[in-house]
Amino acid sequence: MRIVIQRVTKASVTIDGQLHSTIGPGMMVLVGVREGDTEDDMRWLAQKTVNLRIFDDEQGVMNRSIIDAGGEVLAVSQFTLNASTKKGNRPSYIHAAGHDLAVPLYEAYCDEVAQLLGKETKRGVFGAEMQVALVNDGPVTIIIDSRLKE
Repeated sequence: MRIVIQRVTKASVTIDGQLHSTIGPGMMVLVGVREGDTEDDMRWLAQKTVNLRIFDDEQGVMNRSIIDAGGEVLAVSQFTLNASTKKGNRPSYIHAAGHDLAVPLYEAYCDEVAQLLGKETKRGVFGAEMQVALVNDGPVTIIIDSRLKE
């Protein structure tokens, strides 16, 4: 699994012109599931998400987690995180997981983050055409891949 975490002052998802989800300060997380990903990948990423120290402490140093900061999480499924651009200029998505694997792992990731955070994880809608808006705070953007563990 791959995730992109952005520290935000606010973020939202709109579907068919209707506001679906919105958060204040916290994290906007894009979630990509690949063929072969497992529940271990999901749990490892959920732990990383809630414990990642990207929020400022009293001295202005990124030393606090989202748990410490009391922020919110908006997680949106995004198969394009698995794009391969090895050949040509048109991305290939052959490594992206199909619905049978991707939906349960995305939902499990959202549920696990909510449990660890102690509050609801706001979501997009898997497979929907979404408009995502955010204000990246910093900017702070972190990419994490469960296979690389870095």
